[in-house]
Amino acid sequence: MTVTIVGSQLGDEGKGALVDLWGGDADIVVRYQGGDNAGHTVVEDGEEYKLSLVPSGAVRDKVGVLGNGCVINPRTLFSEIDDLRERGLDPDVRLAKRAHVIMPYHRRLDNIEEEAKADSDLTVGTTGRGIGPTYEDKAGRRGIRVGDLLDPDVLRQRLEYVVPQKKALIEDVYGLEAGEECDVEALVEEFTEIGRRLREDDMAVNCGDFLAERREAGDNVMFEGAQGTLIDIDHGSYPYVTSSNPTAGGAATGTGVGPTVVGQGEVVGIVKAYLSRVGEGPMPTELKDDDREEELADFIREKGGEFGTVTGRPRRIGWLDMPMLRHAARVSGFTGIAVNHLDVLAGLDEVKVGHAYELEGDERLTMPATTERWGECEPVLKGFDTWPEVDWAAVTEEGYEAIPDAAQDYLEYLSDEIDVPIYAVGVGPGREQTVHIENPFDD
Repeated sequence: MTVTIVGSQLGDEGKGALVDLWGGDADIVVRYQGGDNAGHTVVEDGEEYKLSLVPSGAVRDKVGVLGNGCVINPRTLFSEIDDLRERGLDPDVRLAKRAHVIMPYHRRLDNIEEEAKADSDLTVGTTGRGIGPTYEDKAGRRGIRVGDLLDPDVLRQRLEYVVPQKKALIEDVYGLEAGEECDVEALVEEFTEIGRRLREDDMAVNCGDFLAERREAGDNVMFEGAQGTLIDIDHGSYPYVTSSNPTAGGAATGTGVGPTVVGQGEVVGIVKAYLSRVGEGPMPTELKDDDREEELADFIREKGGEFGTVTGRPRRIGWLDMPMLRHAARVSGFTGIAVNHLDVLAGLDEVKVGHAYELEGDERLTMPATTERWGECEPVLKGFDTWPEVDWAAVTEEGYEAIPDAAQDYLEYLSDEIDVPIYAVGVGPGREQTVHIENPFDD
């Protein structure tokens, strides 16, 4: 059995909590794209774990795999692993030999290029973690892969080819001084040592073969996407996107399993009950038009803890966007959804949803293909009856029927609009703060 977890919006939907919830029935949790620009927070027995690279299942003693679609900063990876060990856990993390490695020069160039865009409308608002430049080198066939770190001669050969190019880019194009990030000898020494640790700990695997063998042995596999649909490089609001595919198709290309394997399993879209975004780009339902809306956004932001896990940046806030959700459901083929942060909307004076867009006098139920046209869309808002604050702990114990009636109406509207069932409702960050409806691992 496989279950694929996909972000339905702009990231930060609370995917980690659902991976943690259902991960108890998984034997292996596989990240299939992205790098340490992702952030997921898992709460276990009141203990909070903020992870950016290690798969969420690590806190539940599951095998975690970083697939070939990931880009991996070994410094971040080992820092997280060591931190988890200091806190009493023993994470078993494997890396695909075909996954690409984020090198120090990638991080330097990421920051240089974003700064160079600062005076234009092309600023993306990246995390500066080197994600984009690493994927650029992957596509340009000059990247360093995990498997290269296991062979010092191959590693040196790759670095002696690519580093002079990076140094010339920094110095001749941007007019800056290159530093240790372009020192071939220092890089060979550091990353050869990383390769030694990977080899001694038996961490590097042929991902597709590894997963096929484990599935044949009867293991359940959960595929974990980072970020969200609207920052998918092919299906998102380009250029305000990440450099990989968070949508369900990425689970196949990013791990080496076939698309029929992913397609025959469950694909669960994780939905935040409102909308948040870090970084630039359109957001038609954003609460920003007047003082009242800005006050409401501040209230939701504080109540929902809407600050980036990786960067700490305050997130932009808006009403849930149904054209966006319809687009996400179609692109990934959701078999169900989980709705998080329902409790954050409790006690508000108003609750709305962007049901559709108005564009040049026409109503549109889905998103335009270009970001420029999306930015011209005005939301057609639909109001809902509000619901009060309740004892959410009691709700999780009693089940779905204990959710206030108005909140149930809100949830059932979402389910009906994209024609898939709701599997869970999150009313807090912890695993015990989720209303269980259906387990996607159950046949």
